[in-house]
Amino acid sequence: MGKPAPAFALEDLNGKKVTLDSYKGKAVLINFWATWCGPCKIETPWLIDLRNKYAGQGFEILGISAEADDLKEDDKAGWAKDKAAIAKFVSEEKVPYPILINGDSITQAYGGFDAMPTSFFVDRNGTVVAAQMGITSASDIEVNIKKALGE
Repeated sequence: MGKPAPAFALEDLNGKKVTLDSYKGKAVLINFWATWCGPCKIETPWLIDLRNKYAGQGFEILGISAEADDLKEDDKAGWAKDKAAIAKFVSEEKVPYPILINGDSITQAYGGFDAMPTSFFVDRNGTVVAAQMGITSASDIEVNIKKALGE
């Protein structure tokens, strides 16, 4: 809280590198989640609605999958299975925001956490202005989006 969000570069489902720096000037919700996480499934429709509501004001969500708990970098079959599960979820839920993989590689930079989902709200200057561990409510998420937007 009150510190710059740790920088990262992760791949999206198409293998394209996405960096947090590329969202400089936008308010960003960094959402760590997994397809096996029940509360994450409840939260996803709220995130989609809120993203659509605030996107025009310079807001974006980066969904960071923490799916691959114990996968080694060279486990091609494991990563393929992981990506397939994520892609299926994204397609079924019609997720409009970027989904990045191998989130486990950056969880320590964000303080490590036990609860899923975990979200960090980053303002336009790259500073973490709020964090939520575990499921809350759509209205709590919206309050923190407004904080990130500077409202």
